[in-house]
Amino acid sequence: MSLPDIEPVSRESTAGIIARQLRDAIMTGALPPGTQLGETDLASRFQVSRGPLREAMQHLVSEGLLRSERHRGLFVIDLEPGDVYDIYSARSAIERAAMLRALRGDRERVATELEEAVRAMATAADDDDPTALSWADLRFHEALIAASGSKRLVRMARTLLIETRMCLTALQATYQRVEERVTEHTRIIEALRAGDEETALSLLEAHMEDAVQRLAPGTSLREGEAPAVP
Repeated sequence: MSLPDIEPVSRESTAGIIARQLRDAIMTGALPPGTQLGETDLASRFQVSRGPLREAMQHLVSEGLLRSERHRGLFVIDLEPGDVYDIYSARSAIERAAMLRALRGDRERVATELEEAVRAMATAADDDDPTALSWADLRFHEALIAASGSKRLVRMARTLLIETRMCLTALQATYQRVEERVTEHTRIIEALRAGDEETALSLLEAHMEDAVQRLAPGTSLREGEAPAVP
């Protein structure tokens, strides 16, 4: 078979490297929502000209991670109530489908995998490491979706990865006791292991609803009109 249109793989461009690093900074909260990105400062930090920097930032604008304000510049997106609702509504649909498939598969194996993430959450809490805690929280939900065996659910969840991580970072400040997060996830595992479909789905739904109400008070996945997506 001839592949005449295949070209050699090129190395990652300077703009690509900058975009990746900015994306990671937004995802982890190093660049919090609402932060203005100054070209002069960033060009100095990256030690690059403004050309590749502007190209990188336009990539992030197209991905929806930066917003442009006329005469003001570029800013990291804010998590408005409509955004939070939209993110968790999509996540709920994906994770509910994943939970149903996990319940009908090897529940013990899935529960064991999820427990590893919860142990990592507990360790991060003991170490007072909020970044590690959020990563462990994210791994829990990624493990649940991966356990479904559905490539499409995994692919759909991946498109929400950065916004999900932003939400988890913002959630850190809403818990008085970190143990609450560990307990919520542990109860989901217990219901999954027991094969209690009604309880597992109810706990998962409540987990998503709780996050929405913490991040966007007055907003609910269960009742009322859905807020407009900015």
